[in-house]
Amino acid sequence: MTEEINTGRTVGPRATMKDVAALAGVSLKTVSRVVNNESTVNAELATRVRSAAAQLHYQPNISASALRRLDGRSSTIAVLLEDLSNPFSATIYRSVEEVAIGRGVVVIGGSFDEDPERELTLTAAMARHRVDGFIIAPASRDHGYLAREQRAGTPFVFVDRPPVNMEADCVLSDSRDGVTRATRHLLRSGHRRIGFLGDLTTIYTAEERVAGFRDAMREAGLPIDPHLVHLDLRTAPAAEQVVGRLLDSANPPTAIFAGQNLVLMGALRAIRSRHLQDRIAVVGFDDLIMADLLEPAITVVAQNPERIAHEAATLLFRRIDGDTSPTRQIVVTSELVIRGSGEIPASVRD
Repeated sequence: MTEEINTGRTVGPRATMKDVAALAGVSLKTVSRVVNNESTVNAELATRVRSAAAQLHYQPNISASALRRLDGRSSTIAVLLEDLSNPFSATIYRSVEEVAIGRGVVVIGGSFDEDPERELTLTAAMARHRVDGFIIAPASRDHGYLAREQRAGTPFVFVDRPPVNMEADCVLSDSRDGVTRATRHLLRSGHRRIGFLGDLTTIYTAEERVAGFRDAMREAGLPIDPHLVHLDLRTAPAAEQVVGRLLDSANPPTAIFAGQNLVLMGALRAIRSRHLQDRIAVVGFDDLIMADLLEPAITVVAQNPERIAHEAATLLFRRIDGDTSPTRQIVVTSELVIRGSGEIPASVRD
């Protein structure tokens, strides 16, 4: 059984300031002053206006108010990332939101899905909404198209990937160094045949991660078997298929490094379906929910999305507040989290 609640107002068009003024019996200017918390309004009139607004469920039009503000701000920012359903992007969004809420600013989010055309569409839409600034993890490789909006006074902060053909602040993880450290870790356990699974080669971070793997192998004086390096993987099923073929081959790898969290999930499925989780070492880039509860628990190179988001939000709001200092690049250090899967020695497999 459902219960109807009488709100005192039939469903229809949203109430306007004129509606509030008519019900309260005051001028439109008086309603505007009350809505904007001006102290010059008579207390009795202010009470009547607030009562009428509550009765009509009136909500101020922030966009319209922004047009009247001398500074032109909308009290909104755009956070446009790879995929807001991905835990890494979701954590960045939520952490930026925490900073923004403290300033009374609304965050509008969007996902690019590694599609440059979608990037163009979403950034243009946010610009039309007159957001005060952008935090962006771009899908494209040329960001000069944003220069016009930047010249108009809208600040941009890039996360995860640096700007190309554009001067702007950015906050990055140490992807290359993080993978180099993790590969050295596997080498110290005796692994020489290490399978590397990478994301799209059009993505800056994917390039950095495979470069870190190659750095460590070169440093150790070891050749890289091209049959063990698989790039342009985007989904868990694709990674599962690739790892399955590697494990079923005549000369399989003794360890797997997965350069992205969805790719790591696919690799784990292939390994566990063959009951090799105690024989194949695994390290992933980016943590997984409940990765510490598996047996063995999963060793990862963990980024710090909360810190990335905090640094990006701090930079952006400084720019919004008028900071004109030279652009900055902040690199946030990742952490090799040792849990067990990455410590299986090569001798167990060999």
